[in-house]
Order: sequence, then structure tokens, then C-alpha cells
Amino acid sequence: MAAAVQISPSSSSDSDYDSDGAASASASASAATALRHFDLSNSIFKTYLEINGKTSSSSPSLDLTKIQSFLNSSSSGALSCLICLERIKPSDPTWSCTSLCFDVFHLLCIQSWAQQASSLSAARAATRLPISAEKASETSIWNCPKCRFEYPKSSIPKRYFCFCGKLEDPPNDPWVLPHSCGEICGRPLKHNCGHNCLLLCHPGPCPSCPKLVKSRCFCGSIEDVRRCGFKDFSCDGRCNKILECGLHSCSEVCHEGECPPCREKDVYRCQCDMVEEERECCERNFRCDNVCEGLLGCGKHVCSRGCHEGECGECPLQGRRTCPCGRRVYEGMACDVAAPLCGATCNKRLSCGIHRCPERCHRGPCIATCRTVITKSCRCGSLKKQVPCYQDLVCERKCMRERDCGRHACKRRCCDGDCPPCSEICGRKLRCKNHKCPSPCHRGPCAPCPLMVTISCACGETQFEVPCGTEAGQKPPRCRKPCHIIPLCRHGSNYKPHKCHYGACPQCMLPCGEEYPCGHECNLRCHGPRAPPNPEFTLKPKKKKSNNQSEAAPGSPCPPCPVLVWRSCLGQHIGAERMMVCSDRAEFSCENLCGNPLACGNHYCTNTCHALKNSSFSSAQHRRGKSCEECTLSCEKERVPSCLHPCPLSCHPGECHPCKVLIKQTCHCGAMVHVFECMYYNTLTENEQISVRSCGGPCHRKLPNCTHLCPETCHPGQCPSPEKCCKKVMVRCGCHCLKKEWLCQDVQMAYRKNDRDPKDIPKSQFGLGLLPCNSECRSKVPVIESDLQVRKSQVLEKKEPDREAYLPRRRKRRERTQETKQRSRLQEIISSLWRLFLLVTLLVALIALTYHGYKGLLVLSDWMNAVEEQRERRRYTHF
Repeated sequence: MAAAVQISPSSSSDSDYDSDGAASASASASAATALRHFDLSNSIFKTYLEINGKTSSSSPSLDLTKIQSFLNSSSSGALSCLICLERIKPSDPTWSCTSLCFDVFHLLCIQSWAQQASSLSAARAATRLPISAEKASETSIWNCPKCRFEYPKSSIPKRYFCFCGKLEDPPNDPWVLPHSCGEICGRPLKHNCGHNCLLLCHPGPCPSCPKLVKSRCFCGSIEDVRRCGFKDFSCDGRCNKILECGLHSCSEVCHEGECPPCREKDVYRCQCDMVEEERECCERNFRCDNVCEGLLGCGKHVCSRGCHEGECGECPLQGRRTCPCGRRVYEGMACDVAAPLCGATCNKRLSCGIHRCPERCHRGPCIATCRTVITKSCRCGSLKKQVPCYQDLVCERKCMRERDCGRHACKRRCCDGDCPPCSEICGRKLRCKNHKCPSPCHRGPCAPCPLMVTISCACGETQFEVPCGTEAGQKPPRCRKPCHIIPLCRHGSNYKPHKCHYGACPQCMLPCGEEYPCGHECNLRCHGPRAPPNPEFTLKPKKKKSNNQSEAAPGSPCPPCPVLVWRSCLGQHIGAERMMVCSDRAEFSCENLCGNPLACGNHYCTNTCHALKNSSFSSAQHRRGKSCEECTLSCEKERVPSCLHPCPLSCHPGECHPCKVLIKQTCHCGAMVHVFECMYYNTLTENEQISVRSCGGPCHRKLPNCTHLCPETCHPGQCPSPEKCCKKVMVRCGCHCLKKEWLCQDVQMAYRKNDRDPKDIPKSQFGLGLLPCNSECRSKVPVIESDLQVRKSQVLEKKEPDREAYLPRRRKRRERTQETKQRSRLQEIISSLWRLFLLVTLLVALIALTYHGYKGLLVLSDWMNAVEEQRERRRYTHF
């Protein structure tokens, strides 16, 4: 159960008591006030906790939540009236709801509220109900402003009582709970257990009875000693109570209240014993859908009722009978004989309840709708008209009376004066200034805002509730728990703990100890990053303020490192170091030559001392450094393998690239030119070079002794055995009459025998004259010569007439061309006049464009085009 509630003292409560006119509080008085709060909570729950068997250190139960909340609000000075939203002082007369919410109000506020609510309720009842104003005033009711529980007018509070209602006008004792008599409550506890409340006079509901009593479980099988407030319990066993059927027992777990219906299934008959169905035991007495059809007491008619139990009864047609309209009575008529019609008017009252049936006595029901034309008035009385009796008369007039709210018109069509309540939402701003009234539109003041605002400390562990609208002037409760914000500096584990608070945490006082990138440590007081602070206490923060508070507040960075160190020059030359501050990154040059090897690796830099890009001294120097001078000399290295071509690159590190120069080498016979890379050709041996240079085809060189080519494959040096040429040669006689094929070597031998060198013989006469002429050759020579002369003369005769025939044609064509190019004097005059005409036309067009616009120009342009076409046509006709 509950324990003593630990309430931390608050400066706000002390200031409130001082502002109420109490004695000024000194330091000792403040301590007494703090002790008073602790003793107050212990004294209120002391008797209850002693009987409950708990120590004061245990946490409060749910039954004590309302009292706990009231004590928190009272200790923080946050107890406010929900009607006027003003703080309730310890000396103010109050009234507390005793039904649901148990909230506390000013006595004057609740009296005014109840009077207005009861007057409005009486006025509404007098206009809606047919009762007098006095009767309506006596039966009027009013509601609690928070829980809306209804109280009669006679319950309007008139005097100021303590919470338990025993003491009128309780005194303001600083050692007693405000508005309490300080005595035991003594009110009967809930569930009518017969015991009374053991707490001191307190607000809120009384807790459950803590006394021990003997009690049985719901099914009555087990008896146990329980707290009186929780004496009803379940044994978690089977209920086993006899159900309503009297045949079966309850199979549910021990439960509160009546047992459920019996669900055992079996086959049962209906009430008329005609149908059998499988049903649950609780539904065993059922009726089927069949008609009974049993014989009535007369033995002639059948029962028309549905399924039923028992006898069908007597026939309703036996004994005294009447005609259908009921005017004529027949005695002793058999039940199977229909009663005759009397012939008179039926005169039964119709469904409208006003008119009667005009037809003659008849069997069956009368007409359903009354069609008698009568004069009717609408509900609002503004329209009268003759309509059939069954038809309702409604006009189109809208009611403009104000509804109960006094703000909106009824606007219902054909209203009878009883206007319904207003269905619109009130929407007026409540006194809390935060919300609008959600109730239907009404007269009088709106109900107070029922919402409660929770005000808590920064960590949220200590909190209390206040009515909505009173949170603006509240102060946060003091929390004694440690601050949960983890410091972000490097001394977080050694940081001095402090209590929960709003705003930024106190600054760390330990030395920084942060390590610089250079390896030294900062010796100043800690100035590292701080954790984001809690926002300042406010329930309605400003946007700018919340944005600034939500951002992290990092500390200032460490100052530059002040340690003195030796630092080398830009070129890192030995013996050129200087003493400098560690954080000073200024660079200096020793004015010596650089002396570093260039990129080529063959020469050295001759510039003044400078930072190197490839230096590993620091990343900053690596970015700001410049490279050494570039070597502009040409490469002087010998190629491997050696060749006659120099390296085309400038001076470079490593070996030269293989020579890629293309060299041309003809084959041995001179028929083809080979192209080789120098590197490839120079790496070959002499035999390989001879083999590579060969074209692989026949040798294209001419033999020295004849006109034939060498028959060997392409080879170096002289062609082998030129005198043994095996080519066939046509040998002729001196007159070209005889011919014969010889081998070339035989022809050469024949020339040598005649003391002639074959080399001196021209190609056209090679083999001519080696055959001797015979007798036939001499007789044919003159004939051949005469034929040749004749042929030459014929050729000359044919050529001369052709030349003479073509010459006149060319001359005629040339003359005709010259004639077309020549122009007469008359044509030149005509052309000059035409140019003058075009110039005048152009001037006229410009004038027309100025005075008549673009349309006149278009017309003039069409006219000029027509003139131009006519001129062209004349010229073509002339030619």
C-alpha cells in the first residue's frame, strides 16, 4: 500500500503564504515550513499505514493519488480554482466536489456558478414543459464545473466546511492541511463495508479499507483473510454452482456475479412436440415455425396459432355472435355458419381516429386511409387548407425564433413552437485563453476548461498539475535528483554532480589537457564542448528563444600551442634550423641553392632554397611547396641496343625507350621496299637480316647477256649462271620471213660464234638475222614492199578529206557563238531606258509605301512583276 509522500519544499509556496498576509518567514521559519510539509504528509497517512502494515518509505498506491496530487499542488502554491483561475489561498473558503473529480473551488465561485446554472435550467424547463416557474425552479439542477456531475438546487453550498464535513469554517492552522479540520476523516468507505476512513481530514476519495476480514471467494468454496477493501476475490478454481436449468453446474473459473447460461447441448422438442433439434440447454424451451393446426373445442375448426404448449382452447365462434359491424346480435348460432350482414352502415372508427367507415356492414378490415376532405392548419398555424384527412399539411415557412442559446435562429420548416436545442458548437474562447468551448451553443457562461497542465522539473520526475490557464505564473518544482545531462568535455567521468535544473550546467573547473596536433597538451582551464542546456522554464516558449536553446553550445577552441621548437628551412638543409613557436607556421628560406636532384635524375636544381612538393615535412608544406626547375636539356644517353638515331625525348630518368624509327630496306632484287622498326632490325643477325629483306618472289633483275629476268628467287649478289638462260626466243631471218624458237642460251652462243656480244644486241633485234634467208625470202620481199606503199597511200587519202570536212563545222559554230554575244546599238539604248524606268518605279513605290502603306506596295510589286514578265517575253520573241 501507500507510504509517506515525500514533498520537497518550494520557495513558491513560502512566498505565497507571505503574500497572503502571514508573518514574515525567517531562516528558521523556512526550516519549520519544510519540516511542516514532511510531518504533514506523514501525519495524514500515519493511521492508515499502521493498520495497513507498511512502512512510511513505501510508495503511495493508486487510492492515494488524488491526495498526493493535492499535497504537491499545495506545497508548490499551485492550487487554483477552475472557475476564476485564481490561486486558492489557505484562508479562502472552499467547496470540494464529493462525487467524481473531488476538485476544490472557491465557495463564492461555486455559489455563483450553481445559481446561474440552476436559473438557466429552470428557464429551459419552463419553456419546454407544461409546468409553472416555481415548480421548474424547485426541480432545477446544476453541474460540477469539472466532472459535470448533476446536483439538485437544494445542494448549492452555503457554508464553508472542511473536507470531511464535520467542522464549519475550519481555522487556518499552519500545522494542519489547509481547509482541513486535522481530525480523522471518519467518512463511510465505499462498497458499504461498515468501516470508516482512517486518514486525517483530506481532499479526494477515501482509499480502500485496509482492515483484515474473513471473506469467501465468489463461488464460496474457499475462505481467506483479506483486506476489507479487496475482500472480493477469485479462487481460480471451477465455480460448480448449479445453473438455472437445475441439471448442470457452472464450468467457468470462479467469477463474480451470476453464472452464464448453460451451454450444454442436447436434442430437445419444441412446445408442440412436432420438431426435434439439437440446442443448448439454455434454449431448450423453443417454438418452431409451424402452425399448430390442432382441433379447437368445437371439433370443427383448426387452431391458427403458432407452436405453443398446452391445449388449443375453445372455438372463438361459439356462443354469442354479431354481424361484422357489431350492431345485430345472434344467439345460438353454430360456429361453422357465417354471421349474416346486417346491411346497415359500418360506422367503425378509421385509422385516423376522427372519422368512421361510410360503407355498409362488411367483412374484413375497413379502408386503410381516410380520404375525407377537411380543413387543416400546418404546425406553425400560418397556413390553412382543405386536404384529405390522411395527408399532413406542412408549409415552407422557416421559424425565426431564437433557440435556447439566444444566439441562433431555429430555421426549422413549419415549426410548432417547440424549437429543438441548438446543434451548433459554442466555439467561444474559454477563460483559460487556450481552448474554445466544445459544448453545444448555450446561454450563460461556458463551463471551465477541464484540462489540467502538468508542470514538472527538467528531468520530469517531480511534477504537479494545475488547471489550464493558470500555468503562466507557476514556478517549476524543486527536484532533488541529480542532473541527467552528460557533460561532453573530456572530464565527463570526473565531473562534479549537481541537482536537476533548468538552463546550462555549471562550467567544468578541471585543466583542459587537450592534446594539440603537434603532440603538446593545453594547460588552460577546461573549455571543451558543453552539453546542450535544458531550455529555460516556460510553458509557452518564444520561437527565437527555443531555436537558440535547441542548438548545442560548444566551448571555445584551445589557443595556439606556445611551446618553442626547432624548425628547419623550406629546403630542409642541415645546419639552417631556427627556434620558433610551435603554433607559428611561418616558413623561411636559408637562401642557399636547393641542390635536390631534378625529376630527370641526371641533374640538380640550381634555384634558391624552396619548399618541395614531394617533401614529407608536413601536409601544409606539401600543398604550398613548388617543384624544382624542369630540365630542358635533350637526352644524351646511348640506346641499348645501339643505333644511329638519337633519343627524341628531353632529359629523363631511367633508360631510353626502344627506338621506334621506321627504316626502309629494299629487297635484293629491288622489286619491293620493306619498312622495319629500328629496334627490331638492329637486333637481327646478318643472316636474319638477309632472310628478312628477301621478298620471297622471283628475282626481278635483268640478266646481263639477254633481255630476260632472273629465274631464281629473290637473292643477294649477282644472279647465278646468266649464260644458261632457258627462256625461248623467236629467231628470225634478216627479211623477217623465216622464224624459229631457240633457247636463249643457244642464241647467246650463236652471237658469240659470230664474234658479237649478246649485251650489245638491242631488245627489238634480239634473235634477228640468225637464220639464213632462202629462195622464198627473196621473191616475197618486193611484193611486201609494194603492199606497204599502197596501204600508206590509202591511209593518207582517208585522213585528208576528214580534216577538211570537220574544219568548216567548227568555224560555223565559233561564228554563231560570236554572233550571239554581239549586241546592237539599238538594244543598248533600250536597256538604258529600261534601267531608268525601273529607277522611277522604285521612287514611286517608296512614295506609295509612305502614303498608302504596305497594301499599296503589294499592288505596285504585282504590277512590276507583270511588266518584267512582259519584257522577258518580248526579249525571247526577239531572239
